[in-house]
Amino acid sequence: MDPQTPYPHLLQPLDLGFTRLRNRVLMGSMHTGLEDRAADFPRLAAYVAERAEGEVGLIVTGGFAPNLVGWLKPFGGKLSWPWEARPHRLVTEAAHAHGARICAQLLHAGRYAYHPLSVAPSKLKAPINPFTPRALSARGVERQIDAYAHAARMAREAGYDGVEVMGSEGYLINQFTAARTNHRSDAWGGDAQRRMRFAVEIVRRVREACGQDFIVIYRLSLVDLVEQGNAWPEIAAQARAVQAAGATLINSGIGWHEARIPTIVSSVPRAAFVDVTAKLKAEVEVPVIATNRINMPQVAEQILASGKADMVSLARPLLADPQWVRKARLGRAERINTCIACNQACLDHVFQNKRASCLVNPRACAETELLYARTRTSRRIAVVGAGPAGLACATVAAERGHAVTLFEGSDEIGGQFNYAKRIPGKEEFHETLRYFRTRLEDTGVTLRLSTPADPMALRGFDEVVLATGITPRAVDLPGADHAKVVGYIDVLSGRVVPGKRVALIGAGGIGFDVAEFLVQEGASPSLDRHRWMAEWGVDPHFDTCGSLVPAQPEPPAREVWLLQRSPGRPGTRLGKTSGWVHRAALKAKGVHMLGSVEYLGVDEEGLHIRVEGHTQTLPVDTIVICAGQEPRRDLLKPLQDAGITPHLIGGADVAAELDAKRAIDQASRLAAAL
Repeated sequence: MDPQTPYPHLLQPLDLGFTRLRNRVLMGSMHTGLEDRAADFPRLAAYVAERAEGEVGLIVTGGFAPNLVGWLKPFGGKLSWPWEARPHRLVTEAAHAHGARICAQLLHAGRYAYHPLSVAPSKLKAPINPFTPRALSARGVERQIDAYAHAARMAREAGYDGVEVMGSEGYLINQFTAARTNHRSDAWGGDAQRRMRFAVEIVRRVREACGQDFIVIYRLSLVDLVEQGNAWPEIAAQARAVQAAGATLINSGIGWHEARIPTIVSSVPRAAFVDVTAKLKAEVEVPVIATNRINMPQVAEQILASGKADMVSLARPLLADPQWVRKARLGRAERINTCIACNQACLDHVFQNKRASCLVNPRACAETELLYARTRTSRRIAVVGAGPAGLACATVAAERGHAVTLFEGSDEIGGQFNYAKRIPGKEEFHETLRYFRTRLEDTGVTLRLSTPADPMALRGFDEVVLATGITPRAVDLPGADHAKVVGYIDVLSGRVVPGKRVALIGAGGIGFDVAEFLVQEGASPSLDRHRWMAEWGVDPHFDTCGSLVPAQPEPPAREVWLLQRSPGRPGTRLGKTSGWVHRAALKAKGVHMLGSVEYLGVDEEGLHIRVEGHTQTLPVDTIVICAGQEPRRDLLKPLQDAGITPHLIGGADVAAELDAKRAIDQASRLAAAL
C-alpha cells in the first residue's frame, strides 16, 4: 500500500493467488442491452475498453444465460455454444488491452424469465411477471447445473478471467435457496441445507470445469428483503459452503426484484448495506465485495479502511464516469461525474428493452457514435442558460476546441437542478452541479453569471444556442389569484412557506417531488441509514428472515393532497424502476392521492373539487400549482428579427417534466455536431 496516494486502500492491489487485481474496484454487472446480439459486441467492447482504460481492476459483464430456458427474455444474451462464445473475444481483449481483468456473469432468470419456457424450483409465478414457470424435475435440476459448468468453460475459451455466478436478486439460484420460492421436498429442497445445495453444486462444478486458475465470484443474497427470505444463520452457512466449493470472491447481493423496499434509488443512503457485508466478512476467509450506493471514492475508501470489505462494486457510477478510478488515483475526485442514482437512462431503459445510457453521461453505451472529437475549425459559440442542457452543451463544445461563452441571468448555475437538489432523497444533484462547475473551469468556458443575454450581446457569435429552460404553466380556475395559490418554484426556493394543509394541483414528477418536500421537515432520512432503515422496515442487524422488521415511518410535517385531472392512480407515469418508491413513500406519509379531479375554485374555505360526480372542499391553507411547464422562448423572436437563427435545446425546445435526461443528451449531441 502506498500511503502517498489519496485513497490507499481503494488503490491497493488484491492478490488472488493465481492472478492479481490492480486495485479494489470491481465494475459490477449491469445489463446494457448490448449483450444480446453479436452485432452489438463491437459497441460492448468499446464500452468495456473505456472503463478498463479508466483503470477499473475487475469487470463483470451483464448477465448471460447458461441455456435457453434461463434467458431473461427471448433471444437474450446466452453463452452455451461455441459460436456464441467467439464474439466475446472482442470484449475480453478490450479489457485486457488496458490492464483490467474481466468476468462473465452467468445469470439464469428462473421465474423472472419473461418468456413461456421459464423453469423454477417450484411452480410459483413471480408477482412481477405474467409467466408461470415449470417446476424442474430432479433430472432437470442436474441439467441446469451442467449448463452453468458448460457456460463457464465457454467463458474461459472466450478469454474471460472468470465468471460471476449470480446467486442473488431473486433469480434462479436465489429461488432455490429461499423457502419463499422453493417448496420442494426432495434432495433440492426442504431444510436450508438442501435448499442451498443447488448453489453449492454449481460453484463446485464450475470450479472443476475451469480449473484452479480461474476467478469464480459468487453473488450471494445477503439481504432478501422479502417474506420467507433467508435468516442470517442460513446465509452464513451458504457463504461457507460456496467458499469450500471453490469460490474465489463473494459479492454482496441486496434485495429481490419483487421486494417492496428500495435498494439503489437516489433516496437510499450511500453505502446503506455495507454493514451486512462486514457481517459476512467475519464468516469467510475469501475476499468479500461491498455494493449498492457506493458512488464516490471517499465512501469506498472508508469502507475498505474500516475493514468492512475487501473490494467495492460500482455499476452505475462507471456508466456516469468511466474515468472514476483514474480520477481517484490522481486526486481529482471533485472532477468525477457522479452517479445520482436516478435510474432514468440505465435501468428504466433496460426494462423497456432499450439500450442503457446515463442521464449525466449520454456517451455511456454510445462510445462508438457520440464522439467529442477535437474540431479543426474553432468557432465562437454562445450558450444562453446554465441549466443542465446549457452546461452540457457549453462544456462539450469547449472540450472540442470551440470558444464558448455561457450566459446565465441568475447568480448561479444549475437551472431546475437547484430546485431538484432540495427534494429529500435527491441530495445527489448537488454532485452534478459540483461536477459541472469543475468542467466549466477545465474546458475554459467563459461564464457570465447575472448576465441576461439580448440580441446585441449575441451579435458576432458563429452559433447561438438557447437553453433558456421553462416557465411553470399557469392554471385557469376561479380564485387562481387567491393568496392561497402559489407556484412550486415559490415553495422550493423558500420564498413561500406553505401552511400545515396543502393541496398540489398536478401529480407528475414535479408534484411528487413537491409532496416529498412538504411532508419532510429537517434532515432527510436519505442522509442517515438508521433512520432510513426504520422508515422502510429493514432490520439494521440483518438477523431476521429477509432482514425485515415492521416499518416505522416518521410522521409527516404536513397533511398533503396530491391531485391530477386525468383518471387513474397518480404516479403511474413516473419511472418504471423508481416510481413505485415515490408512491410508497408518500403513502407511508399519509398523502391523499386522487385522480379524475375537476377543479372548481379556490376561496377562504379552501380548494373546491369534484371527483367522479362528488363535490367536496379540501380545507387547505396552501394550493401549490405543479401543472407542468412551457418552453421559455422570449428571446427567440428578437434573435430571429436580428437575423440570428439559434438552436433550441432542453426545456426551451420541449418542456417535459423533469426531463434532464433528454436535455443533456440533446445538448451533448448538438455540441458534438457543431
